[in-house]
Amino acid sequence: MIISTTETIPSKEITEILGIARGSTVRARNVARDIFAGIKNLVGGEIEEYTKLQAQSREQALSRMIEDANRVGADAVVNVRFMTSVISQGAAEVLAYGTSVKLK
Repeated sequence: MIISTTETIPSKEITEILGIARGSTVRARNVARDIFAGIKNLVGGEIEEYTKLQAQSREQALSRMIEDANRVGADAVVNVRFMTSVISQGAAEVLAYGTSVKLK
């Protein structure tokens, strides 16, 4: 599966648009991470616990988007984007989406 943030893929021809492929996950912080993050907030610097949580969330959303594209027989997903939104205090959704296509 080719994944691209561009509209086209060099040396490939898009022959069919199959629709939107999407994948998402909703993740919540936990008490242990919040404690470490609170300490880090006092001294400054990167809050690694949240960075790891966001990275895991992005990877899971991307994986689910690829699964969605595979279900419709796509060869690639173009125009891939990520979006986040707050669901509730301490919980956020990460959404990966793009256009699933067939290639020649």
